Amino acid sequence: MHNLDPVTIAIIAANVIMSLKGFDDRLFFEKYKFNVGSIRRGEQIRMFSSGFLHVDTTHLLFNMITLYFFASYVIQPLGTYNFLIIYVASLVFGNLLSLYFHKEEFWYNAVGASGAVTGVLYSAILLDPSMSLYMFFIPVPIPGYVFGVGYLLYSIYGMKNRVGNIGHDAHFGGAVGGYAVTLILMPSLFKTDLAHIGLLAIPIIILFVLYKTGKLH
Repeated sequence: MHNLDPVTIAIIAANVIMSLKGFDDRLFFEKYKFNVGSIRRGEQIRMFSSGFLHVDTTHLLFNMITLYFFASYVIQPLGTYNFLIIYVASLVFGNLLSLYFHKEEFWYNAVGASGAVTGVLYSAILLDPSMSLYMFFIPVPIPGYVFGVGYLLYSIYGMKNRVGNIGHDAHFGGAVGGYAVTLILMPSLFKTDLAHIGLLAIPIIILFVLYKTGKLH
């Protein structure tokens, strides 16, 4: 059983309360969701508030269950305060990347804690790359660093091909945020685990190259 830190409980509670409010109150949902046009007109609160809204109960549960399982991997070595920094930074960085890639699509909307949660997941993998993860469709455990690299490569594929109604760029941005902030908070990883740092950076480098060569879209 994972021990729930008070900050993790507070984050989950905030997501549940705001999401339930959004389910019942369409005006509330529309006011605080991520919308490129509204953000570019100055409604910057949406960069943060959208991370606490969800499309439906399944979306909410998936993100909160993922957060529940991986929060302790970050809190234990870094502490509650640094975990909160990683969560918020990943949320904002995910939305910043979405805004950057969709800046001319004034109609583009998004909601969900996925960017923040992906940042926590990537941070956890960076802190414990040998952790074993299980996927529904794969009967054997996957090393954390393999999952992390594979997940971001899939996110690049999703961004490039607009796969599904999923904010792949927010996931990617959140992961990069979690990765970067974790390394800032624990620079000793460069001495103890440089190989995994390099491996987890590969998808980030690939995205940069694809963008610079105009092959992302």
